[in-house]
Amino acid sequence: MEYPFWFGGSASSMATLFTHPLDLVKVRLQATPNAQQACTSGTMHRILLTEGFTGLYSGLSAALLRQMTYSTVRFGVYEDLKIRLRAGRPVERGSGTMLIPLSAFSGFIAGVVGNPADIVNVRMQSDKAKLLRDQTSYRHVFDGLVQIIRKEGPLSGLFRGVGANATRAALMNSSQLASYDICKSYVRRNFGMGDSTANHLVSSAVAGMVATTICSPVDVVKTRVMSSSGPQGAWNVLRASTLREGPAWIFKGWFPSFMRLGPQTVLTMMFFEQHKSIYSRFHCNLTSKTRSL
Repeated sequence: MEYPFWFGGSASSMATLFTHPLDLVKVRLQATPNAQQACTSGTMHRILLTEGFTGLYSGLSAALLRQMTYSTVRFGVYEDLKIRLRAGRPVERGSGTMLIPLSAFSGFIAGVVGNPADIVNVRMQSDKAKLLRDQTSYRHVFDGLVQIIRKEGPLSGLFRGVGANATRAALMNSSQLASYDICKSYVRRNFGMGDSTANHLVSSAVAGMVATTICSPVDVVKTRVMSSSGPQGAWNVLRASTLREGPAWIFKGWFPSFMRLGPQTVLTMMFFEQHKSIYSRFHCNLTSKTRSL
């Protein structure tokens, strides 16, 4: 059965409402090259003290727009490609090498499409970690988009760091969605769980851990490139960070990344599966009523 294209964006947006504070902490840690905010709990405590509870939701409007662009495309293209290449059998029963390029391609496209909202999202989240003179002070996502276009140009501004972002999105999709489908198929075949909530929970937890480990280095580079308004490319950030902090910086913020991406993956996939389940039931009921007329 084919499902509406927007299900992935809707499910991801719902998950973001729960996990945004953890994403904020991750960005603050990754955007800060020194040890001023060295741990997850310390960073969250500092935000609560200086900005209040609402500070944990800084940049929420940009995060939601990002999910409605980036996640809509990555889920929609991936699911469509699976249907087109199914050839009479479920793609997830095929080899993992078949799912990985499909998910990587859809992730790369989504990374480009979602880059403008991602720029604003990162800047709004990292703003309070900067010196006052370096803060952007965007009121909301659309104010951020307008200011970037005016000050930095539509292409150089809105698509800053698009290479690192699209690469990270390709890695994210191939490690998250492909591993979810592969794990779900494996659990169904070997543990008799079927296409159940328990299966979805286990598979999404595994996918979250795989995605965090693979994407963490690129994610740190992406955050530092996007949070800056200066002429910094990914390679410049990579070289400067390695010289200044040593090679361990590439996994800076891994724990908050997993604490955010783990629940984000679980909630997103659970919401996504519920979208599909409700739609399937509605479609079946509608078909039955139509046939009875």
